[in-house]
Amino acid sequence: MVTLNRIYTRAGDDGVTRLATGAPVSKASLRVEAYGAVDETNACVGLVRLHTAGDDVFDTMLGRIQNELFDLGADLATPPRADEAADQVLRMVDGPVERLEAEIDGMNADLPPLESFILPGGTAAAAALHLARTVCRRAERAAIRLRDEGGEPVGAPAIRYLNRLSDFLFVAARYANDRGKAEVFWKSGATR
Repeated sequence: MVTLNRIYTRAGDDGVTRLATGAPVSKASLRVEAYGAVDETNACVGLVRLHTAGDDVFDTMLGRIQNELFDLGADLATPPRADEAADQVLRMVDGPVERLEAEIDGMNADLPPLESFILPGGTAAAAALHLARTVCRRAERAAIRLRDEGGEPVGAPAIRYLNRLSDFLFVAARYANDRGKAEVFWKSGATR
């Protein structure tokens, strides 16, 4: 359990924060950018939940996702060590990825085939889901940038989770648009 008695400490006033390990790092570091984008995704999912109240199945899925995003943030905020014991550090695993795939398949079974690109919008829930999807894609890019440009280890399940979550959010947005009936389709060149 985490106890926060004091919210401000002034310790970050010079642009430095601490990772979960206690190591100091610039607030502009690629690692902070990655877990910060995950936090933004989580906030967007919280906004979605305001628009899906009353749908217990959807709310259960989104609540689980919010908890998993906290797990993912903890994973990214804790750089791996060579002597790390698997039971001592919270790391993403493939179970949640597989669950997301099953939920995507379940929602997608009730949707018409997609024959055009869709615009973010329709219902309030769908618009909020599209916002969450785009922020999730940014989190995915940040995690990959941390790995590729920063040369730091990022667990493959973490990247798979972000990729699959953005797919989930896309299909969920379609589902929230009256199971595809209220989608707003892109009209190529319509304003020329």
